[in-house]
Amino acid sequence: MSDAAEQQLAKAYHASTRETLVKTYDQWADQYDADMQGIGYIHPAVMAGLVARCVLDAKAAILDAGVGTGTIGHLLHILGYSNLLGVDMSAGMLAKARARGIFADLRQGVLGETLDFETASMQAIVSSGTFTLGHAPASSFDELTRILQPGGHLIFTVGCVVWHEAGFAAKLAELVKAGVLSPIASTAPYYTMPLSKTEGNFQAQAHIYQRT
Repeated sequence: MSDAAEQQLAKAYHASTRETLVKTYDQWADQYDADMQGIGYIHPAVMAGLVARCVLDAKAAILDAGVGTGTIGHLLHILGYSNLLGVDMSAGMLAKARARGIFADLRQGVLGETLDFETASMQAIVSSGTFTLGHAPASSFDELTRILQPGGHLIFTVGCVVWHEAGFAAKLAELVKAGVLSPIASTAPYYTMPLSKTEGNFQAQAHIYQRT
């Protein structure tokens, strides 16, 4: 991974405003896939594997919340899933996802705010790399559970460091206590970008919850 790419990664993690974060991803979109492959980015593979484990209907409506360039959708498409949707705040990233020609619907939106999807319209929601430093807040789960069908699966990653510090553990516990979600499984912690010089020690876990 080039020094310029490491700098882009640092900008994404340390953006002080949403406008700065969106601009960073817009500018990074053309090179993003190559850069993330270069650091051994493992989230998409983990997400695809967990979807295959939980979602047996290949025609199920699956939303990627924070779709980026559509890498997870690309893997799911290879596996035979055909009703793929995505939402992202970056127009540049959405343009790359749209160019893949595999998504039924792509919309611009911000996690943590109201999303332009009908209540209980998704059979599964995936989200990787978004619940981390300076990105989507824990409050995002309120809206994600709104648009998830009863029985549907919510599959997402959270950085180990921010799981408690940024309120993700508390929010999920709140939704479980309220009877909105049930915890199904969590992976072991893993290094998300093992080949990165600056972020190689960053660990996350993937979690599976089911809408009650």
